[in-house]
Amino acid sequence: MQLYAERPVRRTAQLVSDLLAVLLVVFAVWLATSVYDQVMKLRAPGDGLVDAGTGLRGTFDSAANSAGRIPLVGDSLAKALHGGSDVGTKLTDAGHWQIEAVENLAWWMAAIIIALPVLTLVVTWLPLRWHFTRRATAAARLRALGDEGLDLLALRALTTQPLGRLAKSGELATGWRERDRDVIEKLAGHELARHGLQAGRSSAVKA
Repeated sequence: MQLYAERPVRRTAQLVSDLLAVLLVVFAVWLATSVYDQVMKLRAPGDGLVDAGTGLRGTFDSAANSAGRIPLVGDSLAKALHGGSDVGTKLTDAGHWQIEAVENLAWWMAAIIIALPVLTLVVTWLPLRWHFTRRATAAARLRALGDEGLDLLALRALTTQPLGRLAKSGELATGWRERDRDVIEKLAGHELARHGLQAGRSSAVKA
């Protein structure tokens, strides 16, 4: 698989773009983690409500249990004190609700911060890289076939030439039709260069 171009300038540009893509994802993860930690600090009031409610409920329950042993008025007093315990329960529930709300906010903010750059890369950078890899790999395989592959590459280059250039350079079509190796290698080299590849690489390797 041809992941990178063989021509230095294009390969350098691809390496830089890949590095920037990785750095963007790393930065997004770092930023999301930092935002998550900062938002989670907002749960402190909720924790305070839970602690206060738990303590208040424990105090009233303990007092109610003690009051229940008082003769005659014990039951009535215990019932009144249990009402205070209900207040503690409400405070605890309110604290849990606030904590849950803060946790959900922190999670969604972190997810959005990561998702936005990742989706941007998926829509822009990834298709370009995949498009290059697929076409460059196919071109490299044709180049590896030798003369037969060069013929196909030359034909591909000839059919993708602008009409104006074809009109001015009719010798290209004539050379390909007459199997002129110089013209075929020139056209094949042009097609390989279009995909970031160098001409004659496979023959050099075979030698």
